[in-house]
Formats: sequence, C-alpha cells, structure tokens
Amino acid sequence: MLRLFKKLLFLSAILIITIIWAILPNMNEEKDAQKNNNTADVSEDVREETANQTLPTFLSEKPDNIKIVYTEVSKNKKLLENIPCYCDSGAAEGHKSNYDCFIKENKDNGRIVWDAHATNSRVCPNIASQAIVDYNDGKSIKEIRQGIEDKYKEGYPTPTPTPEV
Repeated sequence: MLRLFKKLLFLSAILIITIIWAILPNMNEEKDAQKNNNTADVSEDVREETANQTLPTFLSEKPDNIKIVYTEVSKNKKLLENIPCYCDSGAAEGHKSNYDCFIKENKDNGRIVWDAHATNSRVCPNIASQAIVDYNDGKSIKEIRQGIEDKYKEGYPTPTPTPEV
C-alpha cells in the first residue's frame, strides 16, 4: 500500500511539473506583453549576412531553442511569409510577416541577411514555432494563420500587414 502511495505521489508531482512547464512560457509571454506592450526593442536590431543557412554570429550566445527557431524559419519561408506577427516593432522596420522578424533578405546568390529582431521578443519566436509545428503536423497555412490570429487577437498590438491567404 505504501509503495502504491509513493508511486501515485511521484506521478502527481510529475503531472504538476508538466502542467507548470506547459503554462509557464505562456504566462511569461503575457507578462512580457503587458510589461513591454508586446514590443521588441528595434533599436538593438543587428543584421548579419551569411552563406546559405549558416546561422549568424549574433546567435552564438543565445539559448539553443532560439538557434533552432532561426534554423527552422530559414527552411519555412513560404509558410511564415503568410503568418502575421504581433510584436508591434515590425511596423517600424517595415515587416510584413513573422518571417521578416528573423530574416531581412534572401539574396539571389543564396546568401541570407539575418535580423536579430526576434531575439529581443518572445512573441516572434513563439509565433514562428507554433506555425512550424502545426505545419509539420499537417495543418494548412490558412488553418495555422487562423489559429495564430485567434490566439493573439486580444492583448497584443496590431499584426503585421500580412497578405490574405
């Protein structure tokens, strides 16, 4: 009986930790949104040109999850050019989609001009991550966009002027 109780207690603790882990990023995003009015600091944006999908050096000190998002963004241009961003700073930079928060330009020679903008925001990487996961799960771009719009319609700035899907 004691063994069963310990097992149930252990499983309950794991469940609670999992729930907190799942909720915490959204709570932090909401706190950041309230504190920073959902904006990233564009004054600190750095741009760097690299060959193909070689990541820029400004990511060298960033957490692995940000590096992964930047890598995946570079592979999902078509998707993310159809997904709006709600960080608000993009308007000052002329961003038209979530893709623009990460990549300033794709050159004809295959080189990429990366933008550090998304490293200064939780909103940009969260939107990109969710869109990429949903796309890999088989959702259409239209479904993904609707989900993003529904999630960020309240409490966030006006989205980027992304063309209709």
